[in-house]
Parts: sequence; structure tokens; C-alpha cells
Amino acid sequence: MHEDLSADHGLFGPGSVTWRVMGEPVLVIGGIRALLIQALHPPTMWGTAQNSELMDPRSAWARMQRTVDFVRVRTYGTTQEVERVGRRVRKLHSMLTGLNLRTGETFPVDDPENLLWVHMGEVDSYLDVARRAGVPLSDADADRFVDEQRRAAAVVGLDPADVPASVAEMKDYYQVMRKRIWACREAREGLVRMFNPNVPRKLLPLKLAAPAIGVLVVSTLPRWARRMYGLPGLPTSDLAATLTLKGLHRTTQVVPERYRYQPDALRARRLIREYEKSLEQRTLHIAAS
Repeated sequence: MHEDLSADHGLFGPGSVTWRVMGEPVLVIGGIRALLIQALHPPTMWGTAQNSELMDPRSAWARMQRTVDFVRVRTYGTTQEVERVGRRVRKLHSMLTGLNLRTGETFPVDDPENLLWVHMGEVDSYLDVARRAGVPLSDADADRFVDEQRRAAAVVGLDPADVPASVAEMKDYYQVMRKRIWACREAREGLVRMFNPNVPRKLLPLKLAAPAIGVLVVSTLPRWARRMYGLPGLPTSDLAATLTLKGLHRTTQVVPERYRYQPDALRARRLIREYEKSLEQRTLHIAAS
């Protein structure tokens, strides 16, 4: 089946590194890792805890599902679909404020520092897990991924010019921010709940697997992040996490694509193959002319 390469593919498309990375099942670990990184910025965590259902065990799963759907649309949706979810998120954030529990001051939830921290937590986590799992990515691909994600940053209201555009810039960003973050009470509570999530009955197997998943996710965190949570930051944990991620990724590659990928990611894989085929044909045509 031939896909239409000229269709509206939204922010990224079949030529992007983002599409090559984001559909891999192992990236679920990256998404959870991102939440733990994001929670280490107290204003971000306070603003989230005070304005959302994240801290309510009865509603947290539904809230998580909405976040997953937002990321899905942002990654694979058409321009119109991305603009629609972006408007909704920006409008919601613009109406919310948080209370700084250390100073007693209020702050807007959509403060650029908060938005940027959340964005970089996603980018770093997805990229780190993908590379350690063995998803084929060169250093240039990694830089392209970080650069492409500035388009995603714009969806939530950030100016792309203010967002790191390479792996080196992302590392510099974290070097600066590490002096301003710590694990507040709400962050530590979130870490504990990760090991015993309140999920619908039909997802009982996920609840049973949560402790093992939680150990893996924590092990993928940077050493400095683990230490902020009061956990060991040992090199052996890094090695064990990398080996486990590689094993998981290799295992999923044995599964047929129609079962391995979600529908949007499966369509993206087909488009990528069509795109690569068209590039090959174009190259052969140029060489023959």
C-alpha cells in the first residue's frame, strides 16, 4: 500500500528523526522517566499538584491518558489537529496559577521556565532511552531530534529561539538548572506512587508489573537525579538499565509491526519506508542522468 507523502503530516513527517524514534515501544520508559525529571523542578511540581488530578489516585490514570493523547497528536497529527490541541493546552495553562510553598508567592503555571523544564524533561528522556536501548541514532540524528522538538515546544507556548537546539545545548541547560532544583515532598510522593499505581481493573497486569517497571525507570535517571530523590547513583545501575533497555528493544523487534506499533506509529513507519524509497529512486535517477 502506497501512502501519500504530500499529505499534511503536521510538525514532523517521514523525513524526521522524531518519527523514527517516538513510535518504539521502549519509549514508554522514556515517558515515565520524563515525569520523574519534571517533578524535580518544585514550581513545576507544585503547579501541577495544585491544579490537576495527578495527585488524586482516583483520577491520575485518566489524566495520564490525556497527556499520552496530547503527545500522540503533537507527534503524528495534522497541522490543524496540532493547532487545536495546542490552543486548548495554552488556554488551560493561562488560567492557572500555583503557590510557591517556599516563598508563599503565586506564579503562573505557564511561566516560560516551567514550560521549558517540562519540555526538556521529555526531550532528554526520550532521546536517552532511545539511544541506550539501541534505536539506530547517530550523533547528528540526536542533534536533529533535539532541534526538531523545538517545534513541539512552540505548541505549548514557548519561543523556539529560547529552546536548546542540540545535545550540547541541552547539556548546558541542565548544568545550569541543577543548581535550582530538588525533590520536594510532592515529587517524592509521586515517586512512591509509581511503584503502586491506581489503574483500572482491566489493567491489573500493569499494576503487578509496576514495581519492576519502576526500578527500571529510576535506574535510567541521571545519577544526580537519583541522588536528589535520596536513591543511590551508582554506575552499576546505569549499566544494568542500559542492558535491560537493549533487551526490551530487541524483544519488541521480534514482534510483527502490526502488533508492535500503535496505529499512528504504524502508519508513520509505512510513510518512512515510502519516503526512503522515493529518496533512493531520486538518487538513482540523478546518478543516471
